[in-house]
Amino acid sequence: MTIQELLSEYEELVDWEEQCDYLIDIGRELPVFPEEFKTDSNIVHGCQSRVWLVAGLDQSHDHEFVRLQADSDAMIVRGLIAVLLAAYQNKTPQQVLDTDIEGLFERMGLNRHLSSSRRNGLHGMVERIRRYASEIVGAEGSQ
Repeated sequence: MTIQELLSEYEELVDWEEQCDYLIDIGRELPVFPEEFKTDSNIVHGCQSRVWLVAGLDQSHDHEFVRLQADSDAMIVRGLIAVLLAAYQNKTPQQVLDTDIEGLFERMGLNRHLSSSRRNGLHGMVERIRRYASEIVGAEGSQ
């Protein structure tokens, strides 16, 4: 799902309750997260629920694309993961860094509707993804 497709459906919903249900629904569609990746080193800290996130590179077609896998034990957080995947998946590391994720969250009303602990967890996931992309961009710049 692209971010445009997600926003198109999300913005048609009338209120936060419907939007929250939509997030839960798209969270159910996340790809299966391998059990062997559910390790302490893959846990995103700062989240109220348990969240595991793995970032890697897909080096195809002469470009490097960020590949993300993530899961959570909370349904709403799985939906937030789906939003992050729509925003970041298959982007170059520089595109990840250039993404206006705060603008996306504002457009979706997430900063208004999520509890502070959920917002902290969401920002923890974003920070981990951005740190990974930044390390790649920095490594490419030093070559």
